[in-house]
Amino acid sequence: MPLDYLYGLGGGLLIGIAASLFLLGNGRIMGASGLIGALIDGSGRRDAGERLLFLLGLAGAPALLALIFAPEITHLTTAVWALVVAGLSVGIGTRMANGCTSGHGVCGISRLSPRGIVATLIYLVSGGVTLVVFRHLLGVI
Repeated sequence: MPLDYLYGLGGGLLIGIAASLFLLGNGRIMGASGLIGALIDGSGRRDAGERLLFLLGLAGAPALLALIFAPEITHLTTAVWALVVAGLSVGIGTRMANGCTSGHGVCGISRLSPRGIVATLIYLVSGGVTLVVFRHLLGVI
């Protein structure tokens, strides 16, 4: 079995466990965009420390693993503008959808939330269309 599958399995298990612990410990959905958004707009001041620790773990765990294991070189694209457009699109999309893949996809689908299921389907279709446009029409990835 290729190692990539094991990495995906391990990552999926860790995300599922983190979402479960967050829900059981706080009674709230683990949506990364909501945690970040509340820090930015000021509505999350009451529990800012908890939010910051979660986000530190979200960014720090991969950074720590990259120090321990050799990181993969992807060569996805040299078009920096495409990465900027992608990042801005994801940020705008998560605000418009009132959540991201961790909130809707992981937590929403597991709770059989119709809104989460529809949002996740839209994310997947949008990702597929974006891949076709950026790879086959624009040739940047």
